[in-house]
Amino acid sequence: MRCVRKVTEDLYWVGANDKRLALFENIHPIPRGTSYNAYVLLDEKTVLFDTADWSVCRQFLENVEYVLDSRSLDYVVINHMEPDHMASLEEVLLRYPDAQVICTERATMMMSQFGFDIEQQIVVGEGDSMSFGKHNVVFAMAPMVHWPEAMVTFDTTNGVLFSADAFGSFGSLDGKLFADEVNFERDWLDDARRYYTNIVGKYGPQVQNLLKKAAGLDIKIICPLHGPVWRENLGWFIDKYDKWSRYEPEEKGVMIAYASMYGNTENAAYILAGMLCERGVTNVTLHDVSVSHVSYLIADAFKYSHMALLSATYNLKVFPLMQAFIDDMKALNLQKRFAGVVGSGSWAPQAGPSMVEQLDAMKEFTVLNEQPTVLSSLNKSSYEQLEDLADSIVETLR
Repeated sequence: MRCVRKVTEDLYWVGANDKRLALFENIHPIPRGTSYNAYVLLDEKTVLFDTADWSVCRQFLENVEYVLDSRSLDYVVINHMEPDHMASLEEVLLRYPDAQVICTERATMMMSQFGFDIEQQIVVGEGDSMSFGKHNVVFAMAPMVHWPEAMVTFDTTNGVLFSADAFGSFGSLDGKLFADEVNFERDWLDDARRYYTNIVGKYGPQVQNLLKKAAGLDIKIICPLHGPVWRENLGWFIDKYDKWSRYEPEEKGVMIAYASMYGNTENAAYILAGMLCERGVTNVTLHDVSVSHVSYLIADAFKYSHMALLSATYNLKVFPLMQAFIDDMKALNLQKRFAGVVGSGSWAPQAGPSMVEQLDAMKEFTVLNEQPTVLSSLNKSSYEQLEDLADSIVETLR
């Protein structure tokens, strides 16, 4: 049975939701599942914008067939070649063999890599345009947002931007297609942030280039490939992308992440949190790196201006899951943050110095001078060092 939603008078969402998928890209937890968005435009010509993951292919194809209502399909626009958006392309072309595929030159190369042999291709580049009847579109290249072949398509007739993976979010739609149908800040912002920071976060300069192009367009609706469609408060969400892609903190606050084997480092983390709250800093969040998936740690690292990393020493190195978090921050080019460091150990506490060395090497990271060392468990001396660190965090917050 069909499951479609009308976006505009002649544009329809024909995607599908997958609530059974546990890991996005087989790495990021998605407890609310994910949506795979695709859109059909009914003009003098019919146009399908992107396809869907193989896991939802049947529902997606039923939706396309229902909206076309016995009409043929003239064009398929492929904005992004990642398999969660193009895996069903061959199935579409089997059903609509006369449809022409519109994509970038790099996308044609990737099609052959994925084993697609498609003859009816129209290759487009920066600024190229097409008319489908009353609707005219222009194509803008979006390389490394977040794959090199990506582009976006802007409908100059009604202001719809088909934004590929930009402005997407984790989470299935559950019948609510539009961002203004839900409390986005309450119910979706955390998933949107975690999606951006982990999937696209490495490519801030490329996102900035795309935002500059978007600034010259009269965008009225944003149709991403994951998550809700935007038709209100576009400026608010674009501002989030601007901050995230410039690696500017979204909020003044402190993320405390700790790696503790037997509870002593954890105790220090909670005491530090309490010290900050007593000093008037209430925007504080805590993560046990052995419990919180690293994607959540990355999201909060992008969100907050300050972080405090507390790690036990493990085999004379940083605790492995804390090290994984630091490695991810480096891989995603996180920058412009203040960091407090607390190391712990019983005979050779090497975690602290190692974390300081690694964070010092990251771009525009300010590692605070107060660097407590917890020998086995907190004592009077290390407690006072924690207080000094709390004072330093408060001072830099101000």
